[in-house]
Amino acid sequence: MLTFDGLLLLVLYVGAQGLTLWAFVDALTRPATGFVATGKLTKPAWVGITALAALLIFWQQNPMTLFGLPAVIAAIVYLVDVRPAVRGLPRGNSW
Repeated sequence: MLTFDGLLLLVLYVGAQGLTLWAFVDALTRPATGFVATGKLTKPAWVGITALAALLIFWQQNPMTLFGLPAVIAAIVYLVDVRPAVRGLPRGNSW
């Protein structure tokens, strides 16, 4: 039987994992020139940060840990700050 706490942690885990995977896939699909042109970190840096965030959430299976919270914050920073800056540029997988 699933308790309220267990259900809440499951919802938080699925949401955090979805968020970090969305940030990772989005970072992969954006052109590398867009990151440099907008003055952000490079594409390999953001791909690495978001991949590490997704792996940490998967490994911890709890976003409310010492490493889980910074992973979620990193994905949110990418989606709120970096993604809108490079979104208007043409897509591509160039490194």
